[in-house]
Amino acid sequence: MTALRRSPAMLAGTIVLLVLAVLAALSYAGLLPYDPIAQNPPQRFLSPSGAHLFGTDQFGRDVFSRVAAGVGNSALIAVVAVAFATVVGTLGGLVSGFYRGFADGAIGGVTNVLFAFPPLLLALSLASVLDRNWFTVAVAIAIVYVPIFIRVTRGPVLSLREIEYVKAAVSTGQSRWQIMFRHVLPNITSIIVIQVALSLSWAVLTEASLSFLGLGTPPPAPSLGSMIFEARSLVFIAPWTLIAPGAVVVLLVVGLNLLGDGLRDTLDPRTRGKR
Repeated sequence: MTALRRSPAMLAGTIVLLVLAVLAALSYAGLLPYDPIAQNPPQRFLSPSGAHLFGTDQFGRDVFSRVAAGVGNSALIAVVAVAFATVVGTLGGLVSGFYRGFADGAIGGVTNVLFAFPPLLLALSLASVLDRNWFTVAVAIAIVYVPIFIRVTRGPVLSLREIEYVKAAVSTGQSRWQIMFRHVLPNITSIIVIQVALSLSWAVLTEASLSFLGLGTPPPAPSLGSMIFEARSLVFIAPWTLIAPGAVVVLLVVGLNLLGDGLRDTLDPRTRGKR
């Protein structure tokens, strides 16, 4: 709570994310006012009202329910993707920075190859060759962000391995894995936490982009990106079908970015000293 009071960015981001988390929770709990995939042609193109907060689309589906379900799907994919990237990338960065030598060269080579491709292009390539379901989309996004966590982790580890208490741990006979997880990893946790928050926003945007291009979660599952794609030709007929999912994508990305900025302001010692 103290951190939230000191960081307006973190507070704003947390509020936005809590509101969107409620929407996702309603979707997973089956408490949405309408079935997000049920079609009702007589109710098509209804403007926003008390009965349909965000109106209805060309098939008579409730846009609010679809947006809430889309938030849940996007959040699930983003969380799984970033969790995978965090574990694999952090482990790779630890090994690369602490062992150096062949391990550093091999991991660095793979990282450089992945960094050679634009993130969205790499995600598109991976998603196009995998079976289309939410998990494979998450894996494709995760592979894109693994090298980021490797780079973020490796730099601090190179410095920490020369610190006196790490050298003292080596002299006591502790194994390298014990030293990495007991003495090195706890000291870079704040950096990883900040990167996780920022990567979540990028993952949400990447998932929306893949869905917009037809390589995201397959229909009939609602997706914010696919909703925007479907609504692009309806902007003059039913603009709410485009505005609602587009605004939610913006809020989700901005909320995560604000949270990441707030965490950086709170956890980064250099930033704390400037406040």
